Amino acid sequence: MASFHIRQFQEKDYKQVVDVFSRGMEEHIPTGFRHLLTLPRTFLLLAGAPLAVVLVSGSWLLAVACVFFLLLFLLFLASRPWKNYVSKCLRTDMADITKSYLRVHGSGFWVAESGGQVVGTVGALPVKDPPLGRKQLQLFRLSVSSQHRGQGIAKALVRTVLQFARDQGYSDVVLDTGLLQHGAVTLYYSMGFKKTGESFMDIITWLVDVSLIHFIYPLPSAQKHEL
Repeated sequence: MASFHIRQFQEKDYKQVVDVFSRGMEEHIPTGFRHLLTLPRTFLLLAGAPLAVVLVSGSWLLAVACVFFLLLFLLFLASRPWKNYVSKCLRTDMADITKSYLRVHGSGFWVAESGGQVVGTVGALPVKDPPLGRKQLQLFRLSVSSQHRGQGIAKALVRTVLQFARDQGYSDVVLDTGLLQHGAVTLYYSMGFKKTGESFMDIITWLVDVSLIHFIYPLPSAQKHEL
């Protein structure tokens, strides 16, 4: 098992951080496409559109071409949530990680390093409008390169955020993750996070039925204090 260590982000890490994050998100596109093919609405489209073409034109060749182009369209549709998400992140908080995370009080951004390379990332920012009486930290941008998974890196990065939250006096750590990010969902449940709800980011995520799952991790110190 390869060794790794967690440390705070440095400017020299930027290109590698973006690469790890972008590749990690876009790896979900095939899963999204397969998920889209299982939806009843997709079945109706793939069955109904070619049939309509045959009834109108009488050509089975055109029907086959229709199926081909529909599959291309569905692949494009399945890729949009992930590509849009990456694009949005790179335009906002990840455009300047130092400014967005390291210069904001009560926040942080960390990388996992192995063999001199960045192989994992995670960030955390204070929730601007938490529930009354709560001080919440939101976990962002958790990603581990595909070649370094299965080594406990993601769990170590999450633990880094949890420990930081305890040290900073936060009462909860919250996060959102995609329904199809099966590894992440399993990880959060295994570490004690609780699901609080689901939502869709936009009309595209609703069309492809890819919801966001909302999680919370109440910190034990905060719970004891309330008792």
